Amino acid sequence: MEIETLETRLPISEYSRSVDNALAEIDLPALIRKLKFSKEWKEGELNSQVLYNSPGIQIILTALHKGTEVKSFQNSDSVTLQIVEGEIKFRTREDSQLLYKGQAVTLDENIKYSLTTREETVLLLTLIKGSPEH
Repeated sequence: MEIETLETRLPISEYSRSVDNALAEIDLPALIRKLKFSKEWKEGELNSQVLYNSPGIQIILTALHKGTEVKSFQNSDSVTLQIVEGEIKFRTREDSQLLYKGQAVTLDENIKYSLTTREETVLLLTLIKGSPEH
């Protein structure tokens, strides 16, 4: 499956935390099970859940099938990807590396990247909004 962009402006669930909540407990294993038992997942789609949403930052838990490719995804947000399960091949114009469970990568704003899952993968995607002048 190939994806041009990874949709990150998704509905917020009961697990999500906004700036109005002081503390929210997130049960990642339960959320991952929920993502993988969904109709969309069973039909071969990726599945995502917004965990935190505010004007400056968004955190999304995303489950991807083996062989999913996300191409040319980057905008004016800084990005952090943390692998919760599985592994990916991560590429920018200047670099390529394999990332495994427990590893993370960060990118400054406006750097295009792509990734391919080498097995069923779950990742945490954190987007930090770029400054207004970008």
